[in-house]
Amino acid sequence: MAMMGRDHSPELDIRVHPRRGDNHSRSVPPRSRQMYQPFRQWFPWLVPTFFVTNIALFVYSMYINDCPRNSKECLGQDVLGRFAFQPFQENPLLGPSTSTLQLMGALEVKEIVDNHQFWRLFTCTWLHTGAFHVLANMLSLLFVGIRLEKEFGFVRIGLLYIVAGVGGSLLSALFARSTVSVGASGALFGLLGAMLSELITNWTIYANKLAALLTLILIIAINLAVGFLPHVDNFAHIGGFITGFLLGFVFLIRPQFGWVNQRNAPPGQVGTSVKSKYKAYQYVLLFLSLIILIVGFVFGLVLLLRGVNGNDYCSWCHYLSCIPNSKWKCQSEQVTCESNLIGDQLNLTCQSNKNTKSYIWSSNNSTSEMQQLCSQLCS
Repeated sequence: MAMMGRDHSPELDIRVHPRRGDNHSRSVPPRSRQMYQPFRQWFPWLVPTFFVTNIALFVYSMYINDCPRNSKECLGQDVLGRFAFQPFQENPLLGPSTSTLQLMGALEVKEIVDNHQFWRLFTCTWLHTGAFHVLANMLSLLFVGIRLEKEFGFVRIGLLYIVAGVGGSLLSALFARSTVSVGASGALFGLLGAMLSELITNWTIYANKLAALLTLILIIAINLAVGFLPHVDNFAHIGGFITGFLLGFVFLIRPQFGWVNQRNAPPGQVGTSVKSKYKAYQYVLLFLSLIILIVGFVFGLVLLLRGVNGNDYCSWCHYLSCIPNSKWKCQSEQVTCESNLIGDQLNLTCQSNKNTKSYIWSSNNSTSEMQQLCSQLCS
């Protein structure tokens, strides 16, 4: 089961300042200049809604999971009842089973390629493997998302979050083909990428630009480094980051400060004359990013539909998701069990450790549930 990394991103204190020599800034009294807000501030409601939605979906996944009914051992069954967690050996993050996540729309390359279930590229970004996973991601969402929604509004940030999440899922489907992946981290990395491109495209209006840039790069580097650990889908992180970075040039572009002053100048007062709303380099970055995004998404979807494995064309790319060393292995060991069904009794024997156990089995049970039992037996 692949999970998404944790993003602990503090808010960045980035201040906008007028340019030196701006006639309007000299004519405004000191108190008025301190209260002057060149850009509109929005009330953040969409990001908290995303927060509640993700928590609610996790609770619903635990309801669907119904561990006491489908598993022999559960964590917290006496207290949580139907919402009890899967055994710690199966899911150390305190959450549902892999089969439940698959049922609810986890990212499975086989289902997308064979059954054209492209909606999984979207639904997987709203699911989480466990309580620790969802809480870490949602706290990061609040830290990063609320600041962006205040500055740019719910439409642009909502679209950025969703498209970046799908972009992360798409890259993950092309390279991490053997895992079942869920999590909002691709979308969260999209917000981080957009913060970086927003700082670049609006470079001239910021006062503490260098400190903000270095802080943001450090935050991004730390979070990407977490993706080199096993069982973390770093391809979703990278795909989300690249998508968000490009979308930032499209959605988060700011007009020139002089143009804003000119529009807001009192009647009869002449400020700095600025004809163009945006600078030339902003237009160039916008159009280049838009072209790269469209071409990249179309090309990626075509490759995915054809069942192309990105690792066949990039022998080193798997190191972007996990770096093997003496402490851990990147490749999950394949577990196989010998099964024997007599009536309603299923006997499983793990081929690696020779453990044997019997289970109550019915025609309603699926093959994935048998594989799940096998994984528990061999762990």
